[in-house]
Amino acid sequence: MSELELICSGCGIGIQTEDKTAAGYAPLNSVVEREYPVCQRCYRIKHYNEVAPVALNNEGFQKILSDIGKRNALVVKVVDLFDFAGSWVKDIKKYVGQNPILLVANKADLLPRSTNWERVENWLSYEVKKQGVEVEQVFLVSAKKRVEIEHVKAAIEAKVGTRDVYVVGTANVGKSTLINGLLQLFGEEDGAELTTSRYPGTTLSTIRIDLPNHEGSIIDTPGIMTRHRLTDLVSPKGVRDITPEEYINPKTYQLNDKQSLFLGGLARVDYVEGPKQGFTVYCANQLNVHRTKLENADELYDKHLGTLLTPPYEGEENPLLHKLYAHSFTIKSGHPQDIVISGIGWITLRGQHFTTVKVHAPKGVDVHIRRALI
Repeated sequence: MSELELICSGCGIGIQTEDKTAAGYAPLNSVVEREYPVCQRCYRIKHYNEVAPVALNNEGFQKILSDIGKRNALVVKVVDLFDFAGSWVKDIKKYVGQNPILLVANKADLLPRSTNWERVENWLSYEVKKQGVEVEQVFLVSAKKRVEIEHVKAAIEAKVGTRDVYVVGTANVGKSTLINGLLQLFGEEDGAELTTSRYPGTTLSTIRIDLPNHEGSIIDTPGIMTRHRLTDLVSPKGVRDITPEEYINPKTYQLNDKQSLFLGGLARVDYVEGPKQGFTVYCANQLNVHRTKLENADELYDKHLGTLLTPPYEGEENPLLHKLYAHSFTIKSGHPQDIVISGIGWITLRGQHFTTVKVHAPKGVDVHIRRALI
């Protein structure tokens, strides 16, 4: 029996039993007569937190999104509040057409406990308006901790009618985790559970699940893969080191000019010119931040990349992570500003002084300045 007409209930891929190296593989005895079969990859993610890389076809994912615009649908667009710009789907209107959008900003549980949430919501509305997109409502949630998702459920119920609900976003923003939580709230207790993990590209195809007591379905779509976030480039071990799992504890470093901060071995911030001031770093608590003199920074990087400065690690041969490219910024006095390095976090400057900063990151990684989030 080489082919089974079965779909993995975890990631949506068609299950096959012959090629162990290909997507969708599962041993025959593990899937026959199972109501909710899962592929071996999903099984190992769920039970061992291991992920096997698979070839992902972004063009296919984009076609799935484009088809939404041809349907009468309700769109739930999920973004990562920790990496808003990095997780924003460009040309979202091209994909979803005139369908209404609910914007869910996930991972709110990662921001510091002292966060002013009204300010964050205003900031988010401002950033969305800059993208030229109109949304019906904005929600700040933690899908993982099931915080505030009941408000998303209520909005879906109020607007869905007989339509299907499409959950869209870039890879690793928490779409599947959100859907699992919503299904529990909708009363789906015995159905399949979507596979979730911290690794990009877990969902491999669309997964349609009937909404209890509603005519339509909720549909998990594969995350659009990107190449401009550090989480797209590092190894699975590196993803663990740069992905926050709990409240961020900001670290403030009082720097004189001609000093540098390394964020692991993945990014470097040089304070080129300006008076002594605080650089507040928002990144995963487990990531090592190292301060040094600017004159010593190049030598430190060459000698200690993969040992003192990690990730990346010794023995990892990804050439994209072994050279950093510079981005220069002049920050004027005024409102606080964030220097964002997509996929790893940001550094806040209070905007009290005229400041020159140079940021080094791997080629292609998005680095930009924005109005401060916090």
